[in-house]
Amino acid sequence: MKLLKHFLIALLTVLLCISLPHFFESSNDFTAAFATSNPSDVTAVTHSSKSTTLPFSVLTTTSTANQTQTYSLVQQSQALYEVGQFMEAVQLLKKAANEFKANNDVLNEAISLSNLSLAYQKLGKWQEATEAIRNAIASLHAQSIQLLHTLKNSDYSQEKSQIFAQALDVQGGLKLAQGQTEAALSTWQEAAKIYQQLDDTSALIRNRINQAQAMQALGNYLQAHKTLILVQGILQKQPDSSLKATGLQSLGNVLRSLGYLNDSHKILEESSSVARKVGDAIAQSNALLSLGNTARAQTYAQVNLGNSNSADNYTKTAIQYYQQAVQIASATPTVRLQAQLNLLRLLVEQKEFSTAKALLSKIQSQINNLPPSRTAVNYRINFAQSLSKIIQNEIQPKDIAKMLAQAVEVAKNLKDERSESYALGTLGELYEQSGQLSDAKGLTQQALVKAESIDAQDIAYQWHWQMGRILQKQSNIPAATAAYNRAYNALKSLRNDLVAINPDVQFSFRESIEPVYRDYVDLLLQLEENTNQKSNNLLQARQVIESLQLAELDNFFRSPCLLPRVDLDKLVEKEKSTAVIYPIILDNRLEIITKLPGQDTIYRNTNKISKNILEKTVEQLQKDLPVASREPDVKQYSQHLYDWLIKPIEANLANQGIKTLVFVLDGALRNIPMAILYDKEQQKYLIEKYAISLTPGLQLIDPKPLQNVQLNVLVAGVEEERLIEGQSFSKLSNVTQELKQVQAEVKTSKKLLNQDFTEINLEKQIQSTPFSVVHLATHGQFSSDVEQTYILTWDNLLKVRELDNLLRTRGESRPETIELLVLSACKTATGDKRAALGLAGVAVRAGARSTLATLWTIDDESTSEFMGELYRQLDAGVTKAQALQRAQLAILAKENRPYFWAPYVLVGNWL
Repeated sequence: MKLLKHFLIALLTVLLCISLPHFFESSNDFTAAFATSNPSDVTAVTHSSKSTTLPFSVLTTTSTANQTQTYSLVQQSQALYEVGQFMEAVQLLKKAANEFKANNDVLNEAISLSNLSLAYQKLGKWQEATEAIRNAIASLHAQSIQLLHTLKNSDYSQEKSQIFAQALDVQGGLKLAQGQTEAALSTWQEAAKIYQQLDDTSALIRNRINQAQAMQALGNYLQAHKTLILVQGILQKQPDSSLKATGLQSLGNVLRSLGYLNDSHKILEESSSVARKVGDAIAQSNALLSLGNTARAQTYAQVNLGNSNSADNYTKTAIQYYQQAVQIASATPTVRLQAQLNLLRLLVEQKEFSTAKALLSKIQSQINNLPPSRTAVNYRINFAQSLSKIIQNEIQPKDIAKMLAQAVEVAKNLKDERSESYALGTLGELYEQSGQLSDAKGLTQQALVKAESIDAQDIAYQWHWQMGRILQKQSNIPAATAAYNRAYNALKSLRNDLVAINPDVQFSFRESIEPVYRDYVDLLLQLEENTNQKSNNLLQARQVIESLQLAELDNFFRSPCLLPRVDLDKLVEKEKSTAVIYPIILDNRLEIITKLPGQDTIYRNTNKISKNILEKTVEQLQKDLPVASREPDVKQYSQHLYDWLIKPIEANLANQGIKTLVFVLDGALRNIPMAILYDKEQQKYLIEKYAISLTPGLQLIDPKPLQNVQLNVLVAGVEEERLIEGQSFSKLSNVTQELKQVQAEVKTSKKLLNQDFTEINLEKQIQSTPFSVVHLATHGQFSSDVEQTYILTWDNLLKVRELDNLLRTRGESRPETIELLVLSACKTATGDKRAALGLAGVAVRAGARSTLATLWTIDDESTSEFMGELYRQLDAGVTKAQALQRAQLAILAKENRPYFWAPYVLVGNWL
């Protein structure tokens, strides 16, 4: 019997490539872009698990003429699939599957059905894809259990087992694309057992990379990283070959998508080196293309951290990699065009228009010669998007519109509704930019119809958003608000997918996701001014801001954070002396929403202060606070913030007898402690009037007063100077005294100091003892980059992901929740405008009810005094917020400079 090997594509699913622009990724043996939402993604195909060539391999022998024709159908379908002609591939695969079934050829029927599922997935036809893969597995399943125990009995059994495992791989990819992450992981693990028994190394590598991606999406960072390290070890033991080069490239791409940018660069360099040694120009150009994408991701990481020089260097490096890929890929037109389009996009982003223009004619001639396919549609859209940003006299909008119209026509002829939707929507965006709003609205509506017909919410949210912008420009605020509401709901439905497994999502979050939330809030508040339904609009605005906070954390960790566990309003009603304040930073004003106890409505105050002025004030404060001598400057700037944030509501707070303020802070405000807001009239800091706490929206773990819990504290710290991972950490001379002070105030404690404070020892202690408080006095940093958020142990930088896993293991072995996590001697990353996102991430992921941390490092005796007073107050039975307030006031009474008493912030449960 003649048997066709199964071609596998897209098993490493890019959950959402929603960013505009998006950079092309090369295809290889193990990974590919699957069910991507952005048409800029190249259609990538993984080869058969035993082969580095794209065509199907013929395994055996004799066949009739009719059977040969059926095999030919499958081969033709693969060729169509690879060039993006998915509907044509579907028709051939359906016919082949029926013919194989009629001939009782179970294996080839299963192969055809698995490939049919993949083609349906590309078209966004999830129901049909599910049915196809279910039928494929059903046709094999009857004997599959027996085969696990009889693999060596026959070649036929091994082939059937391999096809069954590959079908499971396809099913896992489908489940991941549909947001069923746990089911995807379970399915891939089942396939892995078969690959292990078959000793199929390459398939097992691909499978484990898939598993790592699912683990990451589930928040199992340590397990995901260990799996990838295992894959790396297996690959590096293999002899140099094209297969090894492509495997390393796959690993490098996934490491980048999970945020391990330095590791990604190292592995991709190795991939390029191996490809060069074995003379595989295609693999080398693919590796260089991926290296360019990693360097580009590093550029944006440095921009977010405020390191402009490093960002410029990475940009130059990315450009060089793309140029090298173009040069080496001269004989491989697809890779060459991918690299040129990526290079063009990067040059446009850097506003190097003269260099960019030199590429235009080269790219245009290649695109004109592309055969009809999804790839051709995607390339045209990508090219048009770049052109729209460099419109000059020689590049007329009508020429770009013509290119996009051609893309629409090609997609329509291919019956590819996903690509057609993107082409129509992008054309609508071009008309929107040129002010032709009526045409833009019509095209956007057509794009929406296509996207919703295949339930492609990842595309639909963008067109709802675009429709909202168009309607707003037409001054139809109610209709615009309704469109934004639909975009917001689409994003909520995609929450489990809005994890930045593709770095483009992370680095474009502020352009592709955040504006939807902020613009929607702006419209809600505008609408609130002109309607009688004020309460509903204010409540919705508050909910949207909380959703944005959650989305930011999802994006930070690249996996969904825990769902809210408490209704904050109910807690405020229970705690009658607490108010919740939501400052919302909009471009032209600062909105403040206040929730008071016993109120059916919530208050709204508007301050006509621009975002730019507010952020400059906060930025200056952030620079002055860590310098003890700048107290006068701190008072000056913090007075402005008091006037903007507190003065408009202070009468309401006084009337209600409020004693505790809980802030849900927005944007740059998260980088400074609210305690330092200064009331010039009363000459008091805010901490002298209220206890203060922060919360990222509704992220509170089952609030519980600390007075009902016996204090049992694990204290740990590093006092000595350390050099870890190339970074020098200065001596903290007061750590020993601080830990002694804490231990003196509590009945039960355990200490890990210097050499004893290792990750292993910390994990052992947390797992073995039900500590209510974990107190870590050591260097640490909060950053908007998850890889730059860490605490220092004696011999390691414990990254936030590892800390999350370490504390989570306690939840598995001990049910008691950590009541308070104290991070002393931490700081926010210098120049990072969103550094406090790292603190919020630690607070949410640590699994503790509350986190107390410092925003800048203080190596001073006052820290020991502060901690001693804090624990005395906690032991006395006051709330955590009150204990923090009293400890700060104790230092303030002796030392007025905010440097000494103000760095402490409480995040989470304030009770």
